Amino acid sequence: MKAMIRRNGVCLSIYMSKKDVEEPVVAVENHDLWGGFVLLRNGWLLALPDLPRSTRLPITVEAKKRSDHD
Repeated sequence: MKAMIRRNGVCLSIYMSKKDVEEPVVAVENHDLWGGFVLLRNGWLLALPDLPRSTRLPITVEAKKRSDHD
C-alpha cells in the first residue's frame, strides 16, 4: 500500500490514503528507518523499503502491512 511518511516535530507519522488513516510511529526496527518494520499506534506493523539513509522526508513509499496471522 502507498504510505506517506513525514516528520511532525520530533515524531514520525504515516498516512495511508487508501485507508484514510494517519498514525504516529511508536517503534522502529532500524534506527535509520529504511529496510525494516515500523509499528504504528493502531497496532499495524509495516515493512518499509530499503532506501538510502539520506532519503528526505516527506516521501511516499510502497509499504507492506504484515498480516495479522504472522
